Amino acid sequence: ILRSLWIGSLPSLPPDPSNAVADDPAAAALGQRMFFDPRFSANGEIACVTCHLPEKAFTDGLGRAQGMGTTRRGAPTLIGAAYNAWFFWDGRSDSQWSQALGPLENELEHGGSRTLYAHVLYADPVYREQYEALFGPLPDLSDHSRFPEKAGPVSDKAAADAWQAMTETDREAVTRVFVNMGKAIAAYERLILPGPAPFDRYVEAVVLAGDDQTMLTALTPDAIAGLRVFIGKGMCINCHNGPLFTNYGFQNVGIPIAKGLGIDEGRYRGILHAKSSEFNCLGKYSDAGENDCAELRFAQLSRDEIIGAFKVPTLRNVADTAPYTHSGEYATLAEAIEHYDRIPVAPVGYTELFPIAQTEDELRQLEAFLRSLSGTPAIAPALLLPPAN
Repeated sequence: ILRSLWIGSLPSLPPDPSNAVADDPAAAALGQRMFFDPRFSANGEIACVTCHLPEKAFTDGLGRAQGMGTTRRGAPTLIGAAYNAWFFWDGRSDSQWSQALGPLENELEHGGSRTLYAHVLYADPVYREQYEALFGPLPDLSDHSRFPEKAGPVSDKAAADAWQAMTETDREAVTRVFVNMGKAIAAYERLILPGPAPFDRYVEAVVLAGDDQTMLTALTPDAIAGLRVFIGKGMCINCHNGPLFTNYGFQNVGIPIAKGLGIDEGRYRGILHAKSSEFNCLGKYSDAGENDCAELRFAQLSRDEIIGAFKVPTLRNVADTAPYTHSGEYATLAEAIEHYDRIPVAPVGYTELFPIAQTEDELRQLEAFLRSLSGTPAIAPALLLPPAN
């Protein structure tokens, strides 16, 4: 079991057949530049990094993400996110590149539009050179009567009306640019990988080296006891397994409704959105073949089984990503752990938890163990900042 949780058991990053440039260094360089650039927003102040700060384990420290407005959910960590098959808390995107597009058009996040972003690329010589080296020539956007500054299928009426006034050919050309932006951002985000933590040094000492001295210093006695609870009585490992401490699935664990928000149907709405999205694996903007899209084609749709379910997050660096749950209901790790012992009634659907009755010592020990899962992400320091030029 310890070996299965060890970071050394993490397999190579799986390919993304829906993104032809997923592992192209030039695409990652372009994506890195866009990730840190606030010009890709309606007010010129919001960038991807706004909600995914490297110093906060690529989260923002907020219960609900704050962009142009306050969203319904928190910003999950990007560390190891490329191992997922589904993205967002409800899994409404089936690729990292399609996930990257959602915030760009969301009125509460970046709040911009497709032509706005295309014009940024077109007007900036560095962007233009990088983009065209990867994807070919940008469309000629110099005629602003054909390509308005702000146009796209968004909630802003003026931008939406301007989008509809464009020809279908021009809309398609701009959407291709928009999609390629997402694919480049995903190529950068695929480089954000977890690094070894104290827990991994413990596993190496116990399982691989038989090094009693390191075994006794890598983790505290409380953390070792918490590891036993995690694997045993607490049954946390049922969902938080593997080297990223997630089964990549969706579970209803009865998270209470955030103040001021209504019922959130979670995975049920998420999979419906994914199935209908123009940017899904089976869509025309995907580089995948139909046989590459089994996750989408066979995704579970039973309302009773998935309503109120949310993604099982990685526990790597969990101590660095407070507050907790999809809407930030718990400010501390201790509060989040206690939730699994209290088992409140689910607001919608039914909770998949059941009573375990852990002692106060066991809850404290679990927290100590979870804190041992924090390590420095395995990403080059130069990738944690905007490009120098």
